[in-house]
Amino acid sequence: MEKTNTIQKKSATGRGLDDLDRKILGEMSQDATQSYALIGRSVGLSPPAVHERVKRLRASGAIKATVAQLDGPAVGKPLLAFIHVDTVGWGKTTEMMALGDWPEVEEIHSATGDTCLILKVRVASPVALEGLLSQIYDTKGVRGTRTYLTLSTHLERAVQAEVSPDLEDMTGIK
Repeated sequence: MEKTNTIQKKSATGRGLDDLDRKILGEMSQDATQSYALIGRSVGLSPPAVHERVKRLRASGAIKATVAQLDGPAVGKPLLAFIHVDTVGWGKTTEMMALGDWPEVEEIHSATGDTCLILKVRVASPVALEGLLSQIYDTKGVRGTRTYLTLSTHLERAVQAEVSPDLEDMTGIK
């Protein structure tokens, strides 16, 4: 049997996702620990066929990583906030991107509108948030911040591969 662990990454212009790829990704986004056999039963493929498609999806970059989705309060970080950071000049500097090394920072987004960057952060308490904001203010290039605390979360999930049927017509994605 030929080894296929060395499948090369395809370029962005390579083969797009087909319906079976989207179904496999949908299954994995619900539970990435399920076996290829179980995924295969759900999407109508054999386990080896699912395995090959998953390897191809990893190689293409459609699957970036397989990680555990942690519960903030359960790991001692019940406070979720979004911090809009105003910077001097363009926000994507080495100093600003280094914020991604801090365990409290979950996401960094360049943005349009009245802010340069949006940070998604989780901390243990308001005092911890105050300390994090102090560190952000000490970062070279930061002019100011606006912080939005979440009261509750109604939906939080990873990127979904499925496309709503009524959007397929507008996007051309099938």
